[in-house]
Amino acid sequence: MFQGASAINLDAKGRMSIPAKHRDALALQCEGRLTLTRHPHGCLLFFPRSVWETHREQIAAWPMSARAWQRIFLGNACDVEIDSAGRVLISPELRAAVGLEKEVMMLGMGSHFEIWDAARLAADEASAIAGGMPDGLSNFSF
Repeated sequence: MFQGASAINLDAKGRMSIPAKHRDALALQCEGRLTLTRHPHGCLLFFPRSVWETHREQIAAWPMSARAWQRIFLGNACDVEIDSAGRVLISPELRAAVGLEKEVMMLGMGSHFEIWDAARLAADEASAIAGGMPDGLSNFSF
C-alpha cells in the first residue's frame, strides 16, 4: 500500500525522482516497471505495471459507449522504467496534458500514485475543503 505525499521537482528533461521510501517497494513489486496515464481530474496515474495490467484489461472490456473514456486512460498510457538514478521520464505529451511544470506532488493512493502539478493540487484541495464533506462521508470519523 502506497501512501503519503512527496514534493518533487522535475528536471529539465521531465524526469521525476522516485522518493526512496517508494523506490525499494517498486523495485520489489514490479522490478521498476511502471505505467503512467492521464486522469480526467487533471493528474497522472502512476501504476506498478502488474496493477496497471489488471486495470487495462478491465478498461479494454468497456462497452463502445465508453470509448472516449478508453481513449483517456488507454490512449494516454505510457510504460516507463526507473533508471539507475531512481528517476522516471514523464513524456512531454503527458506533462502538457495535465500541466506539469517543475513542482509536482506524488501522492500514494494505496495501489498506485497520483502525480499532480503542486499548485493545481493545492487549489483542488482548497476547493474540496471549501465545498465541505460529501454526504456519502457524513458518518466518517477518526
